[in-house]
This record gives sequence, structure tokens and C-alpha cells, in this order.
Amino acid sequence: MTTDSIPPEHPAAITVTDVRKRYGDRQAVDGISLDVRHGEFLGLLGPNGAGKTTLIEIMEGLREADSGTVRVLGHSPWPRNTTLLPRIGVQTQASAFFVRQTAREHLVTVAGLYRADRAAADRTLAAVGLTGQQDVLVENLSGGQRQRLAIASALVHEPELIFLDEPTAALDPQARRDLWEVLRGLKSQGRTIVYTTHHLDEAEALCDRVAILVGGRIAALDTPHRLVTAAGAPSRLLLPAGRIDLGQAAALPGVDRASVQGGSLVLETAVPGRVLQAVDALTGLDGVLTRTATLEDVYLELTGAAPTSDGAPETPTTVTEYQA
Repeated sequence: MTTDSIPPEHPAAITVTDVRKRYGDRQAVDGISLDVRHGEFLGLLGPNGAGKTTLIEIMEGLREADSGTVRVLGHSPWPRNTTLLPRIGVQTQASAFFVRQTAREHLVTVAGLYRADRAAADRTLAAVGLTGQQDVLVENLSGGQRQRLAIASALVHEPELIFLDEPTAALDPQARRDLWEVLRGLKSQGRTIVYTTHHLDEAEALCDRVAILVGGRIAALDTPHRLVTAAGAPSRLLLPAGRIDLGQAAALPGVDRASVQGGSLVLETAVPGRVLQAVDALTGLDGVLTRTATLEDVYLELTGAAPTSDGAPETPTTVTEYQA
């Protein structure tokens, strides 16, 4: 497959060309090529074992690729390139902390490593919602608070390129939405963000483009909107259970599938207007909900089965590629 081309006068923030990485008999990254534009918010999606973390660690310079080339802000990140460190921010799945320091002391220490001032630490604590916990020892912070501190550590020196590996994994719904606003603010400042997530609603709300990885390869790469539109996934109409008999619902014109899920009668259709008319004629539309296709529908279509017990993804029978 080919990636979106970027004119030579506007070099990409990251260029990955035919990168491969193997662990024993498992091909974790299998010939991935990808450009990330300056100021772009790119999401890397995929089941466990799809190669997301390996790919992002290669971009960060934390891991060496077996073959292929990577350019980050015009430089090779491997061997470990110290000139890149002040320009990038990294939050990993397993972040390290100075646990005997308070949250503020920890962030001031990290800021000092990048020659940022103490005011930067205070601004970043406020941005991730930790001002109230600034005097709490890191070892006494909750899991979600530590996650926010890890994100703050990646942002405190105001990097131009930010890598976030499942940044909202341990956050409650409100904290997750608060972080969305932080990330939107960073993007509005022109920062480039590359992140992995298992929250499909989050990727759909935040990302300019998403790359869906399956078996170490990019199976789809485009904007969330174009991926959803191209997939042609059905719309769903949800009716209160018992209002229409299941067999009667399945026979309505335009209904492709009818089932009972979570206390609702679910009608799947490619022509929701026609089905709504039929339902209205039978029972009225009070309490009827509609659900349009989402990025999750595209993701499930492409990834097929859930990850296997050893963490490696099962290979789907077919993979459809969508291009920008």
C-alpha cells in the first residue's frame, strides 16, 4: 500500500519507510510505511499484539528496527539521538517516577532535566488537573493520578512532537474527557501528536487520521470520517424490547438483521429512513433511538477476531485497505 504523499518542501514530522521488527518467530512490525505531518494528531489503533507499541518505540528511538528507515524531525532516532530529546515528549505504558518526591517535586525535577523552569511544572500540573495533588507523594497517588503525572512529564518541556501510549487507559470518564481538552489545546498550538488507544470513541473525536494495524501491517489509514463512510457499515435502530415481535421486525422492508441486545430490539439497515417509516406505521417512533456507523464498526470489520490468549492477534481472513 502507499501512504499520503507530502511535498518535498514540506517534510513530514515523521517518515517511516518499510520498517520491520521480529521477535523470535513473531513478526511484530511487517513492512510499515507511514508519514506523520507536522501538526497532525495521528492515532495508532489495533488489537493487542498488532505492533502498535513496537512501532511507536521505534519512532521514539527506544527500539531498533530490523530493517527499513525512520526519520523523526529530520533525524534518525536510532542509535539513541540525544539532539531529539528536548524536541520530543514520551509517555509510555510503564512510566518511571521519583516515588519519594511529591507530584510537584517530581515534575520540577523532570523540567530541570530539560532546562525548563519551575513555572512550567506548575502550568503542566494545572493542565492535567493535578494542582490539588501537587504536595502528595508520588507513591501515594492513585493509578489515574499517576497516569496524569506521566502525561505531564511528557509535556512539561513543551515538546514539538509528543508520543502517548494509551494515555487515558487508567483514567475515569471525566478525567479522560478533561485530557481530551488538553490534547486539543496542544494540537491547536501546532504540536504533532502520535498516540495509541483502545478507546475508539476517543480516536474518532480527536484524531486527524488513524492507522489501524493488523498483524504488524497497516490495514487502513485515513480520517475517521472517510473510513466510516467507505466501510458502509449499517445503521442501527433501537426499539424498546417487546414493542414488535422479532420475526415481524426481521420482515420489515429494509431490515437486514434483527436481534435483541441489552433490553432493546436492534434493527440493522442500510436504509434507516425506510425502516423508520415502517416502524412508525406499526407502532410509532416514541422511544426509538438511531445509531449511525462509527469508527468502532470499521475497526471490528478490519481486526476480525479478538487477540489470542498469548497476546498475538488472530489473522483475519481478509483485510480491506482504505486510502486518503
